[in-house]
Amino acid sequence: MVGQSPAEPRAAVLLQPFVHQVGGHTSMLTYDEHTICKPLVSQELSFYESLPLAMRQFTPQYKGIVSVHLKKDSLGNLTLIASPGLGQPDTCGCLDSAGGDPGVTLWHKCKWSHTQVTKTFKDSCPGKMLLRTDLQYHTDSLLDDANGKQGERKSYNPWGLHCHRQHLNRMSSKHNENKLHQFLLLENVVSKYSYPCILDLKMGTRQHGDDASEEKKARHIKKCEQSTSASLGVRICGMQVYQADSGHFLCKDKYYGRKLSPEGFRQTLRQFLCNGNQLRADLLEPIILRLKALLAVIRKQSSYRFYSSSLLIIYDGQEHKEGADQHLPFPKTHGTKPSRVDVRMIDFAHTTFKGSKSNPNPTLYDGPDHGYIFGLENLIKILQSLLEGK
Repeated sequence: MVGQSPAEPRAAVLLQPFVHQVGGHTSMLTYDEHTICKPLVSQELSFYESLPLAMRQFTPQYKGIVSVHLKKDSLGNLTLIASPGLGQPDTCGCLDSAGGDPGVTLWHKCKWSHTQVTKTFKDSCPGKMLLRTDLQYHTDSLLDDANGKQGERKSYNPWGLHCHRQHLNRMSSKHNENKLHQFLLLENVVSKYSYPCILDLKMGTRQHGDDASEEKKARHIKKCEQSTSASLGVRICGMQVYQADSGHFLCKDKYYGRKLSPEGFRQTLRQFLCNGNQLRADLLEPIILRLKALLAVIRKQSSYRFYSSSLLIIYDGQEHKEGADQHLPFPKTHGTKPSRVDVRMIDFAHTTFKGSKSNPNPTLYDGPDHGYIFGLENLIKILQSLLEGK
Protein backbone atom coordinates (compact mmCIF):
# COMPACT_ATOMS: atom_id res chain seq x y z
CA MET A 1 0.00 0.00 0.00
CA VAL A 2 1.02 3.61 -0.37
CA GLY A 3 3.16 4.72 2.56
CA GLN A 4 4.51 1.23 3.31
CA SER A 5 8.07 0.11 2.74
CA PRO A 6 8.57 -2.67 0.17
CA ALA A 7 9.38 -5.12 2.95
CA GLU A 8 6.08 -4.65 4.77
CA PRO A 9 3.37 -7.24 4.07
CA ARG A 10 0.30 -5.86 2.35
CA ALA A 11 -3.11 -6.43 3.85
CA ALA A 12 -5.68 -8.58 2.07
CA VAL A 13 -8.28 -6.63 0.13
CA LEU A 14 -12.00 -7.30 0.42
CA LEU A 15 -13.33 -7.05 -3.12
CA GLN A 16 -16.67 -5.40 -3.73
CA PRO A 17 -18.97 -5.25 -6.75
CA PHE A 18 -18.16 -2.41 -9.12
CA VAL A 19 -21.26 -0.26 -8.77
CA HIS A 20 -20.93 1.38 -12.19
CA GLN A 21 -20.89 -1.83 -14.21
CA VAL A 22 -23.58 -1.36 -16.88
CA GLY A 23 -23.04 -4.39 -19.14
CA GLY A 24 -21.28 -7.68 -19.67
CA HIS A 25 -21.74 -10.96 -17.82
CA THR A 26 -18.43 -11.17 -15.93
CA SER A 27 -18.49 -9.55 -12.51
CA MET A 28 -16.27 -6.48 -12.27
CA LEU A 29 -14.90 -5.89 -8.78
CA THR A 30 -13.52 -2.84 -7.02
CA TYR A 31 -9.94 -3.29 -5.81
CA ASP A 32 -9.29 0.31 -4.80
CA GLU A 33 -10.44 3.77 -5.80
CA HIS A 34 -8.60 3.74 -9.13
CA THR A 35 -8.45 0.00 -9.85
CA ILE A 36 -10.94 -2.71 -10.77
CA CYS A 37 -10.32 -6.39 -11.31
CA LYS A 38 -11.87 -9.17 -13.35
CA PRO A 39 -11.18 -12.91 -13.85
CA LEU A 40 -8.07 -13.47 -15.92
CA VAL A 41 -8.55 -14.85 -19.44
CA SER A 42 -5.27 -15.71 -21.18
CA GLN A 43 -6.35 -14.18 -24.49
CA GLU A 44 -7.17 -10.86 -22.83
CA LEU A 45 -3.90 -10.89 -20.88
CA SER A 46 -2.02 -11.50 -24.12
CA PHE A 47 -3.75 -8.49 -25.67
CA TYR A 48 -2.79 -6.14 -22.83
CA GLU A 49 0.81 -7.42 -22.71
CA SER A 50 1.34 -6.74 -26.43
CA LEU A 51 -0.92 -3.69 -26.74
CA PRO A 52 0.05 -1.42 -29.66
CA LEU A 53 1.27 1.94 -28.45
CA ALA A 54 -1.33 3.83 -30.50
CA MET A 55 -4.16 1.97 -28.74
CA ARG A 56 -3.11 2.67 -25.17
CA GLN A 57 -5.03 5.93 -24.94
CA PHE A 58 -8.21 4.02 -25.86
CA THR A 59 -7.92 1.12 -23.39
CA PRO A 60 -7.77 0.87 -19.58
CA GLN A 61 -4.27 0.80 -18.16
CA TYR A 62 -3.19 -2.76 -17.37
CA LYS A 63 -1.84 -2.84 -13.79
CA GLY A 64 -0.95 -6.47 -13.20
CA ILE A 65 -2.37 -9.71 -11.80
CA VAL A 66 -3.62 -10.54 -8.32
CA SER A 67 -4.66 -13.81 -6.66
CA VAL A 68 -8.23 -14.02 -5.36
CA HIS A 69 -9.99 -16.61 -3.22
CA LEU A 70 -13.40 -17.20 -1.69
CA LYS A 71 -13.84 -16.81 2.04
CA LYS A 72 -16.79 -17.20 4.39
CA ASP A 73 -17.29 -14.62 7.09
CA SER A 74 -18.45 -15.36 10.64
CA LEU A 75 -22.06 -15.50 9.45
CA GLY A 76 -21.31 -17.92 6.64
CA ASN A 77 -21.60 -15.33 3.89
CA LEU A 78 -19.25 -15.62 0.93
CA THR A 79 -16.79 -12.85 0.18
CA LEU A 80 -13.95 -12.47 -2.32
CA ILE A 81 -10.49 -11.65 -0.98
CA ALA A 82 -7.56 -10.43 -3.06
CA SER A 83 -4.04 -11.20 -1.90
CA PRO A 84 -1.73 -8.27 -2.74
CA GLY A 85 1.89 -9.16 -3.19
CA LEU A 86 0.98 -12.08 -5.44
CA GLY A 87 1.14 -10.15 -8.67
CA GLN A 88 -0.02 -6.80 -7.30
CA PRO A 89 1.44 -3.79 -9.14
CA ASP A 90 3.31 -1.08 -7.29
CA THR A 91 0.95 1.57 -8.67
CA CYS A 92 -2.17 0.51 -6.76
CA GLY A 93 -3.28 2.99 -4.13
CA CYS A 94 -4.77 2.56 -0.71
CA LEU A 95 -8.20 1.01 -0.37
CA ASP A 96 -9.25 3.58 2.18
CA SER A 97 -7.87 6.64 0.36
CA ALA A 98 -9.97 9.75 0.80
CA GLY A 99 -12.39 11.00 -1.79
CA GLY A 100 -13.25 9.08 -4.95
CA ASP A 101 -16.40 7.41 -6.07
CA PRO A 102 -19.19 7.59 -3.47
CA GLY A 103 -20.41 4.23 -4.76
CA VAL A 104 -17.16 2.54 -3.73
CA THR A 105 -17.46 4.11 -0.28
CA LEU A 106 -20.98 2.75 -0.02
CA TRP A 107 -19.97 -0.82 -0.80
CA HIS A 108 -17.05 -0.85 1.64
CA LYS A 109 -19.11 0.79 4.34
CA CYS A 110 -21.91 -1.73 4.07
CA LYS A 111 -19.62 -4.81 3.82
CA TRP A 112 -21.80 -6.43 1.18
CA SER A 113 -21.76 -10.20 1.33
CA HIS A 114 -23.26 -12.86 -0.92
CA THR A 115 -26.49 -12.95 1.09
CA GLN A 116 -26.82 -9.18 1.19
CA VAL A 117 -26.09 -8.81 -2.51
CA THR A 118 -28.75 -11.40 -3.32
CA LYS A 119 -31.28 -9.71 -1.04
CA THR A 120 -30.54 -6.27 -2.45
CA PHE A 121 -30.80 -7.55 -5.99
CA LYS A 122 -34.15 -9.20 -5.24
CA ASP A 123 -35.44 -6.08 -3.50
CA SER A 124 -34.49 -3.78 -6.36
CA CYS A 125 -35.06 -6.27 -9.20
CA PRO A 126 -37.65 -8.87 -8.07
CA GLY A 127 -37.23 -10.90 -11.26
CA LYS A 128 -35.21 -11.04 -14.42
CA MET A 129 -38.03 -9.36 -16.31
CA LEU A 130 -37.52 -6.21 -14.24
CA LEU A 131 -33.97 -6.04 -15.57
CA ARG A 132 -35.45 -5.98 -19.06
CA THR A 133 -37.74 -3.03 -18.54
CA ASP A 134 -37.08 0.32 -20.15
CA LEU A 135 -36.42 2.21 -16.93
CA GLN A 136 -34.52 1.01 -13.87
CA TYR A 137 -33.97 3.03 -10.76
CA HIS A 138 -31.99 1.41 -7.97
CA THR A 139 -32.13 3.83 -5.07
CA ASP A 140 -29.97 3.15 -2.04
CA SER A 141 -30.74 5.02 1.14
CA LEU A 142 -27.81 3.61 3.12
CA LEU A 143 -25.52 6.62 2.72
CA ASP A 144 -25.34 8.33 6.10
CA ASP A 145 -23.43 11.45 6.99
CA ALA A 146 -20.88 11.71 9.79
CA ASN A 147 -23.66 12.18 12.37
CA GLY A 148 -25.50 9.05 11.31
CA LYS A 149 -28.24 10.99 9.57
CA GLN A 150 -29.43 9.91 6.18
CA GLY A 151 -27.73 12.04 3.59
CA GLU A 152 -28.35 12.51 -0.11
CA ARG A 153 -30.06 9.53 -1.73
CA LYS A 154 -27.90 7.91 -4.40
CA SER A 155 -28.88 5.53 -7.14
CA TYR A 156 -26.81 2.73 -8.60
CA ASN A 157 -27.08 0.43 -11.57
CA PRO A 158 -28.46 -3.00 -10.56
CA TRP A 159 -26.55 -4.84 -13.30
CA GLY A 160 -23.37 -5.12 -11.23
CA LEU A 161 -25.33 -6.80 -8.43
CA HIS A 162 -26.79 -9.24 -10.93
CA CYS A 163 -23.35 -10.18 -12.29
CA HIS A 164 -21.76 -10.40 -8.83
CA ARG A 165 -24.44 -12.71 -7.48
CA GLN A 166 -24.07 -15.05 -10.45
CA HIS A 167 -20.29 -14.98 -10.19
CA LEU A 168 -20.29 -15.90 -6.50
CA ASN A 169 -22.76 -18.71 -7.15
CA ARG A 170 -20.57 -20.13 -9.94
CA MET A 171 -17.38 -19.91 -7.92
CA SER A 172 -18.85 -21.42 -4.75
CA SER A 173 -20.41 -24.34 -6.62
CA LYS A 174 -17.20 -25.24 -8.47
CA HIS A 175 -14.36 -24.41 -6.07
CA ASN A 176 -13.48 -24.59 -2.39
CA GLU A 177 -12.28 -21.65 -0.36
CA ASN A 178 -8.58 -22.47 -0.75
CA LYS A 179 -8.66 -22.34 -4.54
CA LEU A 180 -6.69 -19.37 -5.85
CA HIS A 181 -8.03 -17.55 -8.91
CA GLN A 182 -6.02 -15.14 -11.02
CA PHE A 183 -7.60 -11.74 -11.71
CA LEU A 184 -6.53 -8.90 -13.98
CA LEU A 185 -6.03 -5.50 -12.38
CA LEU A 186 -7.16 -2.68 -14.64
CA GLU A 187 -7.61 1.08 -14.44
CA ASN A 188 -11.02 2.22 -13.22
CA VAL A 189 -11.73 4.55 -16.13
CA VAL A 190 -14.71 6.23 -14.41
CA SER A 191 -13.08 6.98 -11.06
CA LYS A 192 -12.45 10.62 -11.99
CA TYR A 193 -16.14 11.35 -12.60
CA SER A 194 -18.55 12.38 -9.86
CA TYR A 195 -21.65 11.01 -11.63
CA PRO A 196 -20.33 8.77 -14.43
CA CYS A 197 -22.69 8.46 -17.37
CA ILE A 198 -21.69 5.33 -19.27
CA LEU A 199 -22.77 3.84 -22.58
CA ASP A 200 -21.55 0.28 -23.22
CA LEU A 201 -21.60 -0.56 -26.93
CA LYS A 202 -20.96 -4.02 -28.36
CA MET A 203 -18.95 -3.31 -31.48
CA GLY A 204 -18.73 -5.08 -34.82
CA THR A 205 -20.91 -7.28 -37.00
CA ARG A 206 -19.59 -10.53 -35.49
CA GLN A 207 -19.54 -11.39 -31.79
CA HIS A 208 -18.35 -15.00 -31.53
CA GLY A 209 -14.67 -15.79 -31.07
CA ASP A 210 -12.70 -18.23 -33.19
CA ASP A 211 -12.85 -20.77 -30.36
CA ALA A 212 -16.67 -20.71 -30.07
CA SER A 213 -18.58 -23.99 -30.32
CA GLU A 214 -21.02 -24.42 -33.20
CA GLU A 215 -23.91 -23.94 -30.77
CA LYS A 216 -22.45 -20.73 -29.34
CA LYS A 217 -21.51 -19.49 -32.81
CA ALA A 218 -25.10 -19.98 -34.04
CA ARG A 219 -26.48 -18.23 -30.95
CA HIS A 220 -24.28 -15.17 -31.42
CA ILE A 221 -24.97 -14.99 -35.15
CA LYS A 222 -28.71 -14.98 -34.41
CA LYS A 223 -28.32 -12.17 -31.84
CA CYS A 224 -26.43 -10.09 -34.38
CA GLU A 225 -28.95 -10.73 -37.14
CA GLN A 226 -31.86 -9.73 -34.90
CA SER A 227 -30.25 -6.54 -33.58
CA THR A 228 -28.48 -3.42 -34.79
CA SER A 229 -25.20 -5.38 -34.81
CA ALA A 230 -26.03 -6.48 -38.35
CA SER A 231 -27.49 -3.22 -39.66
CA LEU A 232 -25.19 -0.74 -37.87
CA GLY A 233 -22.23 -2.79 -36.64
CA VAL A 234 -22.97 -1.68 -33.09
CA ARG A 235 -25.59 -2.39 -30.42
CA ILE A 236 -26.28 -1.15 -26.92
CA CYS A 237 -25.55 -3.61 -24.14
CA GLY A 238 -25.81 -1.29 -21.15
CA MET A 239 -26.26 2.32 -20.14
CA GLN A 240 -26.56 4.61 -17.17
CA VAL A 241 -27.15 8.33 -17.41
CA TYR A 242 -27.50 10.69 -14.47
CA GLN A 243 -30.78 12.58 -14.37
CA ALA A 244 -30.17 15.96 -12.80
CA ASP A 245 -33.88 16.59 -12.29
CA SER A 246 -34.46 13.45 -10.18
CA GLY A 247 -30.99 12.72 -8.77
CA HIS A 248 -31.08 9.14 -10.09
CA PHE A 249 -29.31 7.18 -12.78
CA LEU A 250 -31.56 6.07 -15.61
CA CYS A 251 -30.40 2.59 -16.60
CA LYS A 252 -30.93 0.25 -19.52
CA ASP A 253 -29.52 -3.23 -20.03
CA LYS A 254 -28.49 -5.54 -22.86
CA TYR A 255 -31.98 -7.01 -23.28
CA TYR A 256 -33.29 -3.54 -24.05
CA GLY A 257 -30.46 -2.94 -26.48
CA ARG A 258 -31.08 -6.13 -28.45
CA LYS A 259 -34.63 -5.08 -29.28
CA LEU A 260 -33.77 -1.68 -30.72
CA SER A 261 -34.28 -0.80 -34.37
CA PRO A 262 -31.75 1.55 -36.02
CA GLU A 263 -34.07 4.47 -35.21
CA GLY A 264 -34.49 3.18 -31.65
CA PHE A 265 -30.72 3.01 -31.34
CA ARG A 266 -30.48 6.64 -32.47
CA GLN A 267 -33.12 7.75 -29.96
CA THR A 268 -31.39 5.88 -27.13
CA LEU A 269 -28.08 7.47 -28.08
CA ARG A 270 -29.80 10.84 -27.79
CA GLN A 271 -31.30 9.82 -24.44
CA PHE A 272 -27.80 8.96 -23.21
CA LEU A 273 -26.90 12.61 -23.76
CA CYS A 274 -30.00 13.98 -21.99
CA ASN A 275 -29.72 14.90 -18.32
CA GLY A 276 -33.45 14.94 -17.62
CA ASN A 277 -33.69 18.62 -18.44
CA GLN A 278 -31.98 19.08 -21.78
CA LEU A 279 -29.73 17.52 -24.41
CA ARG A 280 -26.05 17.89 -23.54
CA ALA A 281 -25.26 19.10 -27.05
CA ASP A 282 -21.92 20.44 -25.80
CA LEU A 283 -20.67 16.85 -25.47
CA LEU A 284 -21.33 15.81 -29.06
CA GLU A 285 -18.31 17.42 -30.69
CA PRO A 286 -15.70 16.10 -28.21
CA ILE A 287 -17.21 12.59 -28.39
CA ILE A 288 -17.16 12.66 -32.20
CA LEU A 289 -13.54 13.89 -32.23
CA ARG A 290 -12.45 11.11 -29.93
CA LEU A 291 -14.31 8.46 -31.95
CA LYS A 292 -12.67 9.73 -35.14
CA ALA A 293 -9.28 9.49 -33.46
CA LEU A 294 -10.06 5.89 -32.46
CA LEU A 295 -11.25 5.11 -35.99
CA ALA A 296 -7.93 6.30 -37.42
CA VAL A 297 -6.07 3.98 -35.02
CA ILE A 298 -8.27 0.91 -35.69
CA ARG A 299 -7.82 1.30 -39.45
CA LYS A 300 -4.07 0.76 -38.95
CA GLN A 301 -4.34 -2.38 -36.78
CA SER A 302 -3.76 -5.16 -39.29
CA SER A 303 -4.71 -8.74 -38.24
CA TYR A 304 -6.65 -7.57 -35.14
CA ARG A 305 -10.23 -8.78 -34.72
CA PHE A 306 -12.01 -7.38 -31.66
CA TYR A 307 -14.76 -9.99 -31.47
CA SER A 308 -17.23 -9.45 -28.60
CA SER A 309 -15.35 -6.40 -27.30
CA SER A 310 -17.16 -3.31 -26.09
CA LEU A 311 -16.68 0.42 -26.39
CA LEU A 312 -17.44 2.72 -23.48
CA ILE A 313 -18.48 6.33 -23.96
CA ILE A 314 -18.21 8.20 -20.67
CA TYR A 315 -18.96 11.69 -19.41
CA ASP A 316 -19.75 13.30 -16.08
CA GLY A 317 -23.41 13.88 -15.26
CA GLN A 318 -22.29 16.77 -13.08
CA GLU A 319 -21.87 19.65 -15.50
CA HIS A 320 -18.69 21.71 -15.42
CA LYS A 321 -18.04 25.23 -16.61
CA GLU A 322 -16.61 25.73 -20.05
CA GLY A 323 -12.83 25.60 -20.23
CA ALA A 324 -10.27 26.15 -22.92
CA ASP A 325 -9.31 22.48 -23.09
CA GLN A 326 -12.73 20.86 -22.99
CA HIS A 327 -13.07 20.20 -26.72
CA LEU A 328 -9.81 18.33 -27.07
CA PRO A 329 -10.28 14.84 -28.54
CA PHE A 330 -8.01 13.26 -25.91
CA PRO A 331 -8.52 12.98 -22.16
CA LYS A 332 -6.30 14.99 -19.86
CA THR A 333 -3.71 12.90 -18.08
CA HIS A 334 -2.34 15.60 -15.79
CA GLY A 335 -3.89 18.15 -13.49
CA THR A 336 -6.95 17.96 -11.28
CA LYS A 337 -9.62 18.61 -13.88
CA PRO A 338 -10.80 15.47 -15.71
CA SER A 339 -11.63 15.42 -19.39
CA ARG A 340 -15.22 16.12 -20.37
CA VAL A 341 -15.62 12.85 -22.26
CA ASP A 342 -13.78 9.59 -22.65
CA VAL A 343 -13.92 6.68 -25.08
CA ARG A 344 -12.39 3.33 -24.08
CA MET A 345 -12.29 -0.14 -25.60
CA ILE A 346 -12.80 -2.99 -23.09
CA ASP A 347 -13.29 -6.79 -22.94
CA PHE A 348 -10.68 -8.53 -25.08
CA ALA A 349 -11.25 -12.17 -24.09
CA HIS A 350 -12.04 -13.06 -27.72
CA THR A 351 -9.71 -10.62 -29.44
CA THR A 352 -7.32 -12.30 -31.85
CA PHE A 353 -4.24 -10.98 -33.63
CA LYS A 354 -1.05 -12.21 -35.25
CA GLY A 355 1.55 -13.08 -32.64
CA SER A 356 -0.88 -13.67 -29.77
CA LYS A 357 0.91 -15.54 -26.97
CA SER A 358 -2.27 -17.22 -25.75
CA ASN A 359 -2.88 -18.93 -29.08
CA PRO A 360 0.24 -20.06 -30.97
CA ASN A 361 -1.84 -20.99 -34.02
CA PRO A 362 -4.56 -18.35 -34.30
CA THR A 363 -6.78 -17.86 -37.33
CA LEU A 364 -4.91 -15.21 -39.28
CA TYR A 365 -6.77 -12.25 -40.74
CA ASP A 366 -5.56 -9.66 -43.21
CA GLY A 367 -6.14 -5.95 -42.79
CA PRO A 368 -8.11 -4.18 -40.06
CA ASP A 369 -11.38 -5.25 -38.40
CA HIS A 370 -13.90 -4.01 -40.98
CA GLY A 371 -16.90 -4.98 -38.84
CA TYR A 372 -15.60 -2.79 -36.02
CA ILE A 373 -14.85 0.03 -38.45
CA PHE A 374 -18.38 -0.25 -39.88
CA GLY A 375 -19.81 0.19 -36.37
CA LEU A 376 -17.59 3.17 -35.57
CA GLU A 377 -18.45 4.90 -38.84
CA ASN A 378 -22.20 4.49 -38.23
CA LEU A 379 -21.85 5.65 -34.63
CA ILE A 380 -20.06 8.80 -35.78
CA LYS A 381 -22.69 9.45 -38.48
CA ILE A 382 -25.53 9.21 -35.95
CA LEU A 383 -23.81 11.52 -33.49
CA GLN A 384 -23.08 14.01 -36.27
CA SER A 385 -26.75 14.01 -37.24
CA LEU A 386 -27.63 14.81 -33.61
CA LEU A 387 -25.05 17.59 -33.64
CA GLU A 388 -26.62 19.04 -36.77
CA GLY A 389 -30.05 18.86 -35.16
CA LYS A 390 -31.49 16.33 -37.58
